[in-house]
Amino acid sequence: MELRHLRYFVAVATERNFTRAAQWLGIAQPPLSRQIRELEEELGAPLFVRASRPVALTEAGRLLLDHATRVLAGVDQLRAEIRRLVAGERRRFVIGFVGSTIYGPVPLLIRRFREAAPEIDVELIEMNTLVQMKALEDGRIDAGFGRLLFENAAIARRVIEQEPLVAVLPLGHPLAATGDPVALARLIEETLILYPNDPRPSYADQLLAIFRAHDLMPKRVREVRELQTGLGLVAAHAGICIVPQSVQRLGRDDIVYRPLAEPDAVSPIILSWRAADVSAQIQTLGRICNELMRDEVAV
Repeated sequence: MELRHLRYFVAVATERNFTRAAQWLGIAQPPLSRQIRELEEELGAPLFVRASRPVALTEAGRLLLDHATRVLAGVDQLRAEIRRLVAGERRRFVIGFVGSTIYGPVPLLIRRFREAAPEIDVELIEMNTLVQMKALEDGRIDAGFGRLLFENAAIARRVIEQEPLVAVLPLGHPLAATGDPVALARLIEETLILYPNDPRPSYADQLLAIFRAHDLMPKRVREVRELQTGLGLVAAHAGICIVPQSVQRLGRDDIVYRPLAEPDAVSPIILSWRAADVSAQIQTLGRICNELMRDEVAV
């Protein structure tokens, strides 16, 4: 099995059409079909259901696509690394992050990563978890910090923290009078301000799922684009918000934070990276995450 066989296979699997795949690869269709047949003969299993339109993957085809994608991504990454090494360029390491994670452990993680890998340039780009998954697959970022779990065989992930959620209340709200935890059932009569409103699924859907898990649902919901807008509306007495507890570091004096009573009212912080990426940088980032998790357990 050669790399070109895998590239030809991935092209057909992506296009679901031999003609379009051949055009994309810049070769004629008969040689492409012949190469796929040779690959199937070597593996001893058909990879495509050719009678369907568009062509469909067999079970063996789906398995090969998963592994072929990882192999090719690893090869492309290796080539890029070698080109940078030969050119004497500094290695860039791009990290995507969800905005709310920047109030929690992520800044410390990145500081420690910079200290442990001074030979690379770390670049940070804010993007939601859904966009991170696509950016990882495309090679536009090397790692991501998000809050949602997506099933994707090409992406590896690790939960580094289960962050408790807190209710954000306007000044003068009856539930803000004491520091006692607030039960979700006491919030369903309020207007719940959710963020972000696009793209979905997002943290907003994660929060609604927590209500549903307790057989509850807010009677009024208002969606906004970002966290800061939501907090501003709470200060204006337009509703209440539920946010990760680290957001309290913003230190606003026109709103009140109260812990939630439900122990499962949490939002994870998740490190994601390409499953095929076994670079020293990814291993260093993973090690730092493990150290931070151990430190938190010790405390």
